[in-house]
Amino acid sequence: MAKRDYYEVLGVEKGASKDEIKKAYRRLAIANHPDKNPGDKAAEERFKEGTEAYEVLGDDQKRQAYDQFGFAGVEGMGGPGSAQDMSGVFKDFEDIFGGFGDFSNIFDSFFGGSRSRSGGRERGVSRGSNLRYDLELPFEKAVFGADIEIAYSKNDACKTCSGSGSADGSGRRVCPTCQGSGQVRRSSGFFSIAQPCPACRGEGAVIEKPCRDCNGSGLAKKRQKIKVGIPAGVEDGKRVVIPGQGDMGANGGPPGDLYVFIHVKSHEYFEREGADLYCALPVSIAMAALGGEIGFTTIEGKKIKVSIPPGSQNGRMLRIRGEGVPVHGGSRGDLYLKLMVQVPQRLSRKGKELLEELRQAEGEDYEPKPLKLADIKG
Repeated sequence: MAKRDYYEVLGVEKGASKDEIKKAYRRLAIANHPDKNPGDKAAEERFKEGTEAYEVLGDDQKRQAYDQFGFAGVEGMGGPGSAQDMSGVFKDFEDIFGGFGDFSNIFDSFFGGSRSRSGGRERGVSRGSNLRYDLELPFEKAVFGADIEIAYSKNDACKTCSGSGSADGSGRRVCPTCQGSGQVRRSSGFFSIAQPCPACRGEGAVIEKPCRDCNGSGLAKKRQKIKVGIPAGVEDGKRVVIPGQGDMGANGGPPGDLYVFIHVKSHEYFEREGADLYCALPVSIAMAALGGEIGFTTIEGKKIKVSIPPGSQNGRMLRIRGEGVPVHGGSRGDLYLKLMVQVPQRLSRKGKELLEELRQAEGEDYEPKPLKLADIKG
């Protein structure tokens, strides 16, 4: 069955305010609440459909993507309807109802919330958070790549309690208040709402003697150093993902990832455009006029000879193949040298005599014609 438009599901106009969307979802949720409609699959589906619609339209970023691209616009944004996203909506649902009740029982019925063998809810296992590290990288290392050691802090298993959260290693026992269900029920009119157990905070188990170092969380901050492989040719603003080096997940859950964002420092002499490098090369008037060879040191420290053609004008670009940035496949970009003709500010007596002799020999025109713009740009 094809999905209905999210605005149609909630019964609001496309330009509806966030408050109007929230109120519309509240009305739909009350009317189709599973506790009010036991065994009514149609009501359950309407509740799920409305929750999915609110998960998108209640989020500014997802709503903008949906308005522009439809369902395709939100498919890559954590996709509506996943267990992780829907649980976040149920938390928002509590806010909408002003703490009226917890809807984790609905979540369990929709997505198969797990239970332990003793009948209690299993302690929630969740993936750890991703972490961000901003790395300032020297220009040369961005061009040729390098292994960079970085130091940062992350949540890891508490060493004192080995991640159990218990001070004496006894672990957890079934919560006596909710008998392991993690919920206590409260009736209000025609509603029968499950709320998180206040004794165990909805986990179904309690720690009698929490670890002092981690306060029963099983997690503690750890400072660590790792080496990050920076690929050759990485550009400013790119990121390198290190799997499994983020925060440890709660209750033994898998760790998140570490995102290393690259910030390339400027170079004193070189600039980069894609795989090509650019550098300004000063030459004398005589070298520009007569031509010849001059030495040049590339960014990797290699000594090369550069041929200057006779009659080179100021700003002329010379291309040196294969001396740029490494790219995939083992090839490299090019190096472009911009000739900057240097006019001496101070001349010796001999230099003045020679330049005056040159001027007379060449017959300098004291009323030169303007240069065409096409010649300058060329």
